[in-house]
Amino acid sequence: MPPVVEEIRLSLPHIELAAHVFGPEDGIPVIALHGWLDNANSFARLAPKLHGLRIVALDLAGHGHSAHRPPGASYSLWEYAFDVLSVAEQLGWERFALLGHSLGAIISVVVAGSCPERVTHLALIDGVMPHTGTQHDTAERMGQALHAQLQLNHKRKSVHTTLERGVEARMKGMVAVSREAAELLAQRGLMPVPGGYSWRSDSRLTLPSPLRLTDEQAMSFVRRVNCPATLIVAEAGMLATHPERLDRLPFSLERLPGGHHLHVNDEAGAILVADCFNRFFAAP
Repeated sequence: MPPVVEEIRLSLPHIELAAHVFGPEDGIPVIALHGWLDNANSFARLAPKLHGLRIVALDLAGHGHSAHRPPGASYSLWEYAFDVLSVAEQLGWERFALLGHSLGAIISVVVAGSCPERVTHLALIDGVMPHTGTQHDTAERMGQALHAQLQLNHKRKSVHTTLERGVEARMKGMVAVSREAAELLAQRGLMPVPGGYSWRSDSRLTLPSPLRLTDEQAMSFVRRVNCPATLIVAEAGMLATHPERLDRLPFSLERLPGGHHLHVNDEAGAILVADCFNRFFAAP
């Protein structure tokens, strides 16, 4: 029997978000946050394998079935962090855990570091800190971001003539995923348009960030985390090539075989990740 999944809409004061809900109503409250250009189906394999958790897996703003931000608004980490806190307020969750992958893991650390009194557990998959910059390249980066934003008005989203071609495009994306993972993400990500299918994600998500934190600023969020925290590092993922960064983290680390999307690429990866997180949430 397939797992029971509830689809909900969250009408926040500033935006409407879509989400999948897994697990018993009396489970540990968890907000799950997917990676860049993914959606709530990123947790379709993993969430049903986690025990005793009430998981609300969001489509982040601009992704999946959630609304896009209004014209002139941005997709900064701070905006995402405010979305998470707004969701918790609407759900009536004074305290809650965070489960995040990639961008979702970064957002989770920002929330847990900014509001440590609100977060009970931090479960991260192959992501932890935002890309950092130096104070010397701030003006140049701002200029590049402004130019890219102006150019975006002249670009059109790709249209794939068939669903299959849309899935293949996701398989070959900036971070490659398995066919099964691409098909899961396509269920919430592809939409029919004249001439075929296009991905629902807001084109502004591809814009470069106008500002980056310094390394010391990024670490300030990590240092303020005040709850149990564990980070799964995919051996063929994005963090494994930065051991110097991992060595500085005060979190427990679990290294698992697989790529950046190991929790959704196949059943074996989802089982390994679930085993780690079930032990983590069950710990006294």
